[in-house]
This record gives sequence, C-alpha cells and structure tokens, in this order.
Amino acid sequence: MITVHHLNNSRSQRVLWLLEELAVPYEVKRYERDAKTMLAPAALLAIHPLGKSPVIVDGATTVAESGAIVEYLVDRYGGGRLIPPAGTPERLRYTYWLHYAEGSAMSPLLLKLIFDRVANGPAPWPISVVARRIAATVQNSFISPQIKRHFDYIESELAAHTWFAGEEFTAADVQMSFPLEVSVVRAGSGSSRPRSAAFIERIHARPAYRRALERGGAYSY
Repeated sequence: MITVHHLNNSRSQRVLWLLEELAVPYEVKRYERDAKTMLAPAALLAIHPLGKSPVIVDGATTVAESGAIVEYLVDRYGGGRLIPPAGTPERLRYTYWLHYAEGSAMSPLLLKLIFDRVANGPAPWPISVVARRIAATVQNSFISPQIKRHFDYIESELAAHTWFAGEEFTAADVQMSFPLEVSVVRAGSGSSRPRSAAFIERIHARPAYRRALERGGAYSY
C-alpha cells in the first residue's frame, strides 16, 4: 500500500486528493510544522534527504516533488484516467500546466510569503525600519506585478477552457489547485478573478476532494 508522508497545510494535500480521484488505497503518516518557523519536522529527513513533503513510498519506490508524484501515480495507477490522450492538443496543455504550477505560478507567491515575514517579523529598531522599506520596495516593484501578471494569465485561460487541459478534468487541475487556492482563498483575489474563484468552487465540490480533507485533517490555505 502507498504511504503518503503528509505535512499539514502543504502541497501534499493534492496527493491525497489525486489518490482519492484514482481510488487507490493509501495510508497517511502525518507530520506537523513547527509553530514558530512553519518548517517541516526533522523526522521527514528519514524519508527523504531534503526533509520536505510531499513524499510517497510505494513498496521499494520513494517519490518526492508533487509534480513527479502526480506523474508517477497517473502513469502507474491511472489506466488512462485523468490524462488526455498522447498526441492531442489537450495532452500538451496538460503537460504545460502540470509543470507551470510549481515552475512559474508558485515562485512569486513564495516570494510574497518570504517578504511579508521580513516586513512583519520581530527586529530591533532601526533594523526593522530598514527591513520593512526593503520588503515594501521589492513587493511593489517586482512581486506584486509578477503575481498580477501570472494570475491574470490564469484567469484568461480559464475563460477559454473549463479545466486547465481543456473541457475534461485532469491531474493538471489537481496540480494547479494549490497556487489557485493560495491566490483566491488566502490573498482574496476571487472578487477580481471570478473564473479562478469558480474553479476553486468546482474542485471543492468534488467528492474525492472532500474525502481527501477527511483523511488529511484540517487544511489552512
């Protein structure tokens, strides 16, 4: 049976969801972030040298990185499900969005998280003043424009297609869920990007998504 090494409030929730969509049996080994640093516990280092989640163990095979895990599970257990046929335009879109999710969409969101912490973290005066000015400059000149560019682009793509690969739900939608949830739910961009908000509503309504939440525990975006 597959074991999912599941870190709370992380990308590994997507892995649970995909397994539920594929109806593949699995067990969950839970880990909790450090309440102050929000980092994964050292126990994950015993599973993978980077000590990060998600990681799955399937017999003698260990797979890390959410995109690689999605590809592995669809290839091994999908039986042609949740992936468009090879050689079609939908397959090319599927591959693109599967990699875009982490390769492009998450980068500015992670930068925003880091610089928000720089701006709001404890520091003695005058270091705190300088840190906040630097963080504000980077946010305004680079991070915020990049977030707007990427998520306006995503919004336009969802105007043309119901799902990211086309008109059928695929594993690319599972992979894209995390950056969309962060943008819409945490950053509150749903009012300005209604199609992205509608995408979130559609995935949250899926029975497999709800079952994954029951298995994975509380999930805060």
